[in-house]
Order: sequence, then C-alpha cells, then structure tokens
Amino acid sequence: MDTRRDFLQKISLGIGATALTDLPASARELYAGPKADKQLRVALMGLGGYAGRVADAMKDCKMATLVGAVSGTPAKLETWKQKYNIPEKNTYNYETVSKIKDNPDIDIVYVTTPNSLHHKHVLQIAAAGKHVICEKPVADNAQQTREMIAACKKAGVKFYIGYRMHFEPHTRELIRMREAGELGKIMHVNNYMGFKSGDPNQWRLKKALAGGGAMMDVGIYALNGARYATGEEPVWVTAQETKTDPVKFKEVDETIMFQLGFPSGIVASCGTTYAFNNYERLYVIGEKGFVEISPAFGYGPIKGRSHLGPMNQPVVTHQTLQMDGIADIILNNKPDPNVTGEEGLKDMIVVDAVYESIRKGGAKIMLAGK
Repeated sequence: MDTRRDFLQKISLGIGATALTDLPASARELYAGPKADKQLRVALMGLGGYAGRVADAMKDCKMATLVGAVSGTPAKLETWKQKYNIPEKNTYNYETVSKIKDNPDIDIVYVTTPNSLHHKHVLQIAAAGKHVICEKPVADNAQQTREMIAACKKAGVKFYIGYRMHFEPHTRELIRMREAGELGKIMHVNNYMGFKSGDPNQWRLKKALAGGGAMMDVGIYALNGARYATGEEPVWVTAQETKTDPVKFKEVDETIMFQLGFPSGIVASCGTTYAFNNYERLYVIGEKGFVEISPAFGYGPIKGRSHLGPMNQPVVTHQTLQMDGIADIILNNKPDPNVTGEEGLKDMIVVDAVYESIRKGGAKIMLAGK
C-alpha cells in the first residue's frame, strides 16, 4: 500500500546531488556566490518520512546545516539524535517547543507536520522568534495563511514555503524561457499531478489532519505550476470533483479537475487525483514554441523537452538546492524565487475557490478581491 511519499520515493531512484556550480545560468544566478561565513542552522519539526528526506538531502548542503529536531515521539528524537548528530539541547517536543526561543544555536525551523497542524506550529515558531519554513500546502485555507503571515511579520521573522520546484533546474529554465520571450505569447497550459493512494488509514485521508485530499496534497503542484508557467495570477476558477471510492475517500477529495482563467485570456486546464498513477505533467504552449516537463513535480528525475529539443538540465536533489537556496536568501540577501508566505497565500486563495466551485456545482468563481 503506497503513500504519496512511497510513490515519490520510487520515482526518485538514482537521484544524486548536483553542485550549485553545475547548474545552468537560470538557476545559478539566483544562488551563486561564496559560501556564507556562517551556515543557516535548521531544526525540523515533525519527524515523518518527508523530514527524513530533507535531513538526508541536507548532508550535501553547503550553506544550511541540520542542528535540531522537534517531535512528539521520544523514540524518533532518540533515533534522530544518533543518526544526524543532534545534541540533546536542540531537541524538543510539541509541549516544550516554545523554549526554542532561548536557543541561540537554531536560526530557522522547517515545519513538516500534517497539513492541518501547520497553522498552529508556524504561529508557535514565530512567537519563539525563529524564521520559519512551512511545507506546502501552507495551511487549510487562505485565512489561516494570512494569520501566519501576520504573525511572522509581527515577530520580525522570515516565512518561507517548501516550494522545492522553484529551485529545480528544469522549472527554472521554463521560467527563464517564458520571461525571455522564447515561447512567445502563452496560449494554453495543461498541468496535472496525482498518484494512487494506498493505505486507507493514512493521515492524508483524514480531513482533520490533511485539510483536504488530492487537491491540497499534490494538486497544489499543478496550480503553482500554472502560475509560474504563465507569470500571471488567475482571475477565475471552475472545478469538478469525481469519486470512484466514496468509502475510502469519505472525508477528502479523490479526483478534481480545475480550470484557471488568467487576465491575458490564457486558460489552464489542471487535474489532480489519488485514484491512479502515471499522472504528472506540465505542458505550456506559446505562439513561438512549447515546453513539456514530465515527470514535472515529483522528486525526480525531472525530464523536459521544448520546441528546441531536450532541455538537458542537470539531475539534482531538490531539497538540497531548496535548503541551500533559502540559506543563501537569508544569509546573503539573494533574490527570492517566489517561495515566501505570500506565494503560499496566492495558492490558497485559488484552492479555496476550487472547493467553493465544487460546492456550487462547478460554478465560475471570480477571484478579484479575494
């Protein structure tokens, strides 16, 4: 029985870390530069499968280093202390995590707990005066996200979302080609991301923990991809939901198709599912050419082609680039490639509209003023 993490693990075999100097100019220009005199010291909060992936990827980081851990399971903390050489004084549980404010050896906390706990945990970390990275989706809805952004601003801490694709070379090359006009006027976008969900007892199928189903978990990739493929923000949304297993997916959505309308007239046709595999692509059509990336959103290897031929971007460990990239942003004041809390809010406004459209039988939801 596969979980999303199991699925993405299977398609990531053979990935190795690539040095920043090996990246194409489109990615290198964001994060190039000398190693910081001091590294960004990171604690991970929520020691599940994804946290382990981030921790392992950080072994190859040059500017970010893992120094702390937060978990409600004592056995996990013991394992992590030994595996990642984390000192006892840098470990916390969910009841003691507020004490992290008194720990000068931790700069930032990466929240990787279940989706519906993100809001609570980000507020806790902000109140403790530490910078925050929150895994996507940022929260259950746009209002929670606004509260998280406000709390971080009040505390004077930086707030980032774990949008690893914004550091990935194929994605960066697509954005570069669009911005350079190599695709001409964008005419259409077709994005989808999904997989067959296995274990019916996993937390992702429990609304109280997941906030939603496929749309929240992996549909966010197709949505975010449509936004960076067009360089525009959607002005209307329509959506439709289907369920082939109403028992298994009693609490959350199984398959959603959604359409996004943009100011220039572009329509993006997007989809997400927990019902089947082999559903992962980003396809952008312009007047002068196209880009197709497939696989487009998983852990890799990402593959792409355009009207010019194969994209030939390097294979990388996404989380290594993401953590080094965020460290470079903070320590060296480098440009942010749209991974702030505000970027997460833009996605959540659309997610809210997707669910609203479904509740209203597929009605067109206008986004102006939301």
